[in-house]
This record gives sequence, C-alpha cells and structure tokens, in this order.
Amino acid sequence: MSISLRHPTERVCERCGRTEQWDADTESWQVATDSVGSIYCIHEWDINGSFVPFAESE
Repeated sequence: MSISLRHPTERVCERCGRTEQWDADTESWQVATDSVGSIYCIHEWDINGSFVPFAESE
C-alpha cells in the first residue's frame, strides 16, 4: 500500500467564472479555450478544504 499525491486538474474562479486546466507538459495552469472571466480579477479559486490531496493505493 502506498500514498500518492494528487492535485486538482481544473479550477474555476468563484468571482468571475474563469476556468483553468492543469497542463502536465508545461506544469502550469492554462486558461480553458471556452473560458469567460476577467484577466484583471483577483481570482478566488474553488479549491477548498473538501479536496483531499493524498490518496491511498494498493
């Protein structure tokens, strides 16, 4: 049994609705092609305490 570290693959700003997706190749967040929102927003991402970054695998 081992523990692996997970990370979110998508996030949405709760203020302006901007959507970003994780790009594993560049190891950074990229704006989704169909995203709305403002580049001037101080983003508040929907990632909160309910996300569990550690997962047990057998």
